Amino acid sequence: VYQSFAAGKGWNHLNSIPAGEFYRITLDDTKPYFRIAGGLQDNENWVGPSAVPTKEGIRNSDWTALAGGDGFYVVFDPNDRDTFYAESQQGEVHRINLRNGELRRLRPEPTEGAPRYRFHWNSPLIGSRHKPGVIYLGGNCVFKLTDRAEKYSVISPDLTHNDPARTTATGSGAETYGVVYSLAESPKRAGLLWAGTDDGRLWITENDGGKWTELTNNLPEPARGQWIVRIEPSNADPNIAYVATNAYRAGDDRPMILRTVDLGKTWQPVVADLPANDPVEMVREDPVNPKLLYAGTHFGLFASFDQGTHWIRISDVPAVRVDDVQIHPRTNDLVIATHGRSIAILDDSTPLRELTAEIAAKPAHLFSVRSVAGAYLQPGFADSNGKGVYRGANPVEGALFTVWVKEFTGDEIKIAVTKSTGQPVANLKAPGAPGLTRLNWDLRPTKDVSIEYGGDDPKRLLPAGDYNAELTFGTLKVKQTFHVDLAEGITPR
Repeated sequence: VYQSFAAGKGWNHLNSIPAGEFYRITLDDTKPYFRIAGGLQDNENWVGPSAVPTKEGIRNSDWTALAGGDGFYVVFDPNDRDTFYAESQQGEVHRINLRNGELRRLRPEPTEGAPRYRFHWNSPLIGSRHKPGVIYLGGNCVFKLTDRAEKYSVISPDLTHNDPARTTATGSGAETYGVVYSLAESPKRAGLLWAGTDDGRLWITENDGGKWTELTNNLPEPARGQWIVRIEPSNADPNIAYVATNAYRAGDDRPMILRTVDLGKTWQPVVADLPANDPVEMVREDPVNPKLLYAGTHFGLFASFDQGTHWIRISDVPAVRVDDVQIHPRTNDLVIATHGRSIAILDDSTPLRELTAEIAAKPAHLFSVRSVAGAYLQPGFADSNGKGVYRGANPVEGALFTVWVKEFTGDEIKIAVTKSTGQPVANLKAPGAPGLTRLNWDLRPTKDVSIEYGGDDPKRLLPAGDYNAELTFGTLKVKQTFHVDLAEGITPR
């Protein structure tokens, strides 16, 4: 959005609006803050931190542009944190090195006289979990890229219907049809790949492309023949996978997610009570709790705690298309990519992972508390830059407590934090509102117990070590233990 006070002779860019249109995202394990890389509609591929060490928050300038016109998939190099493989329209794969500025175009090209390869506007590009350095790319066939993507091999036949009446379009690349649109590798079994096409065909290989088996006719109506938008192999069982399809381009807005437990021989719908006219764009299984699923639709993000028998909307996510969800394996943060409201992070999704029918039936519950890395944030310019500079929120400082309350009783949520010796360090309170409530402790004594710590600087943090958090709600008490580490060089109270 631009604004002019000079009748159009000069313009100001109002770049403080979080309106990015992300197609796909991926995460690395940089410490202390992991990085997010992804591609945006008409705005290249980018990489940036999930948090920054200043109170100013995450600014646009903390992110770095990678290659691309429209951006889509990005793969982190497993051996070099400064190297990325970024894909833009029509399968344009580039290798980018931020340290030395090298940019290499590496899209597979056929030999002279051979039929051309077809690539979608948004071609899947995925790094292998089992063979670091191997990358798979989807076109009309599946490509295996090796040697830092300098070499490629074709590991499948044309997996589409290859209908000449629909595959000969020319233009920007958005018109290309008859391509692999969804590509996934099993996290449990090396060589097990799934491929789905925009013209409705579904395939599997169990030997890294040596032989492909078509599963299309095993899909039930109406999913059979629909655009296969996402495949999600299970983290728990190599025989289980989920497939999301949609047909809104043909006027059918029904959501569709299917589940197989036998490598695609049979499929069962798991849409249950998802909204009737809300097409699905992605499905994700939690990497620890296979009963927990996430579905991104055209109008928001939904979660199921029973493998798709029932779904609930995650209400803090706006009614916008959710194109991707990733769960960080170290922090358990849930990272959400939307097409219109940029990226959002739900800090520590462990409570969703632990929430069961048994816990939901209790009057209240305190979930496991994530370990804490204590540090001091620099002030930055948060108080002097005004509202003209966009700032994404940092995670809250200190320990994060999540409490479930079944129903309103008039009782407060009370959390008492003590050292492992039993010495009190903090008392926190919040209204006992039904649902999930979050409280955070900044690793400093609260005023009601600070007298026990003498004349210490109130900004100093408490020592590293094990701590206890005890929830009191009415007569109910629940205790959790968690660990606190401090950044090197910090002198605690």
